[in-house]
Amino acid sequence: MTRIGIILGSTRPNRNGPQIGQWVLDTAAKRGDAEFELIDLRDHPLPHLDEPAPPMFGPSVHAHTRAWAERIAPFDGFVMVTPEYNGGVPGVLKNAIDHLCGEWTDKAVGFVSYGVNGGARAVVQLRTVCGTLGMADVGYQVSISLLTDFENHTTFTPREHHETALHKTLDQLLAWSTALEPLRRPVTPQIDEEGTHHVDERLSVTH
Repeated sequence: MTRIGIILGSTRPNRNGPQIGQWVLDTAAKRGDAEFELIDLRDHPLPHLDEPAPPMFGPSVHAHTRAWAERIAPFDGFVMVTPEYNGGVPGVLKNAIDHLCGEWTDKAVGFVSYGVNGGARAVVQLRTVCGTLGMADVGYQVSISLLTDFENHTTFTPREHHETALHKTLDQLLAWSTALEPLRRPVTPQIDEEGTHHVDERLSVTH
């Protein structure tokens, strides 16, 4: 069955992400068409990118990067739950993305964002980053306002249109995750009539 990781993109104290991430998980789990799992960046503390070589040239020399790669690699797609900080992506989320390369490639990604303006500008940046890594970012997204979608600015109160938007996002995410599955299969070397080995030069898991 398709596996989807729901990544909590903030590690700040008193963050709102866990409420939203749990709502995404609870809503998605009722569908029965995939396996969904929360991935909390607090459980994978990573230093500012400290790899001596770009991730595409792995394997990594650092245990923390290898552990993060092992966590991400088994999933077929992702939902990134992201706040917007000062008009952009949280540094901790961008750093976590930048630690890997092949583990993201040929996988689909959808976005659930939150902020004063619904987190839209963070998603614009993430689409560029994820597209550069060879991910298929789906068109639908969920935008949550800190001003109108939280009771007393602390308790997330999802409304019907949020759930509708989430299901549309998940519909696209699962369709694209399935469509990209052949590209994620391990590549078997081919031998031509002259005995020469040929392998696909696509990016593969590198950590």
